[in-house]
Amino acid sequence: MRIVFAGSPAAAVPSLEALAPHHEVAAVVTRAASPQGRRRTLTPTPVAAAAERLGLPVIEADRLDAAATDRIAALEPELAVVVAYGGLVREPLLSAPAHGWINLHFSLLPAYRGAAPVQRALMDGRTTTGVSVFRLVPELDAGPVVRMREAPVPEGATAGELLASLAELGAEELVAAVAAIADGTARFVEQEGAPSLAPKLALADGALDLALPAPEVLARWRGTTPEPGAHAELEGGERLKVLRLARSGAAPLPAGHAAIAGRAAVVGTGSAPLELVEVQPAGKRPMAGADWLRGRGGTATLLVGGAAPADRAAGAEASA
Repeated sequence: MRIVFAGSPAAAVPSLEALAPHHEVAAVVTRAASPQGRRRTLTPTPVAAAAERLGLPVIEADRLDAAATDRIAALEPELAVVVAYGGLVREPLLSAPAHGWINLHFSLLPAYRGAAPVQRALMDGRTTTGVSVFRLVPELDAGPVVRMREAPVPEGATAGELLASLAELGAEELVAAVAAIADGTARFVEQEGAPSLAPKLALADGALDLALPAPEVLARWRGTTPEPGAHAELEGGERLKVLRLARSGAAPLPAGHAAIAGRAAVVGTGSAPLELVEVQPAGKRPMAGADWLRGRGGTATLLVGGAAPADRAAGAEASA
């Protein structure tokens, strides 16, 4: 098929690489290059870099406005495919391809509609997730589904790790969906059940409330790692990034109290202690939690009472 592919982050690259050998990719639509790193070097999106490797034409657009719509429509695609592009697809662009737009979404719809399905599922302590390929409609992630596949959540996986594995799984389902559309066997089924929302995470969502039981603290850490980043606040207001957190068999500690236990740095929660495996103090490089704590005399107090749960009914952003 003659397709247009829209995507931006690394999670979209496996889908582009899987589709390109089998179809005519008329263009790859991605967000514009942006400053990255401490030196703020202008860097193309991972999808743009993949398109260049594959020799595919690129349309850089932060919004699918009238100009982008005209450029895409002029290509006369039979189908448009979107994977985490980072913007809304509206009419008349939505109806421009003969077969419309299909979207790879990283949840079992209608669960976790929105921009952060993987993160929110981990924060909720889910042990099962999956991917869905559906047709875009004006309502957020509400279109009929053509492919769906369930997957277990690996023990201890962070949002970054889980998203990487779902990206590979989703690429397989996307290839199958496009093949079915091409040969006329695709069957789209309306979503069933009550939807839940997964709005984009803010920095405050990464705040760890150490007054909660250890499993809940771990769930929030997993869901906010690597983005927007899990953190706790020290007495005095200094923010401590928590890069790696793990279960611990250490003796109980008061919630928020950090101490050395054997060779490890552990911190108390509302139930069992957790190990601060790797941390990053403000203005410093990442380091082993035990090294950080020994540098403070072997003890520290982290404030309890992290961010309140986000309102799932507000602030949801389209997952396209």
